[in-house]
Amino acid sequence: MRFLFATLALLPLVSAVAAAPKGDPVKGKALAEKVCIACHGVDGNSVAAVNPVIAGQHADYLYKQLGDFKSGKRKNPVMLGITAPLSDADMADAAAWFSSQQPKERGASDKALIEAGRKIFRNGIAAKGLPACMSCHSPNGAGIPAQYPRLAGQHAAYITAQLSAFRSGERANQPVMMPIAEKMTDKEIKAVAEFIQALR
Repeated sequence: MRFLFATLALLPLVSAVAAAPKGDPVKGKALAEKVCIACHGVDGNSVAAVNPVIAGQHADYLYKQLGDFKSGKRKNPVMLGITAPLSDADMADAAAWFSSQQPKERGASDKALIEAGRKIFRNGIAAKGLPACMSCHSPNGAGIPAQYPRLAGQHAAYITAQLSAFRSGERANQPVMMPIAEKMTDKEIKAVAEFIQALR
């Protein structure tokens, strides 16, 4: 019950996410083959752990992130350069394509951390006022469109980097995540990241 209250207390920090315009996945695939393939693969299942898996991600979330990169609200020099020439229609098309793709299953790279990560993901840490990750990202890591992204099967290295960026304030385009990440140690972040990578 304590975690429910902790989660509800964070709800005012969630900014409304506008629904993405209806994109054309065929055009999105053509764009992915030209622009996105090097880092994310044509189907969104990136091979390099520093690049996020975007296959199966919610279209509204993808569209918002592309817009945040383009506007500079989310800082990333590579993505700023890639999104600069994209129109709203291009971003909607890419979001439609990648959201329609099937993410690949991944196991944990450090199985010793799985149990600790599972506890935090499912229960949070009451003593620190840390809510359970599943409160927003759902028990299976599927997320809740449009507000909360799909996490299941995401590269542990990417999750670690993003939670660390939220904690430091380097990433500030999802305000609800900053006070959560601030409560987490490096070890807790790594454990949660490993559990998320193994989620299906």
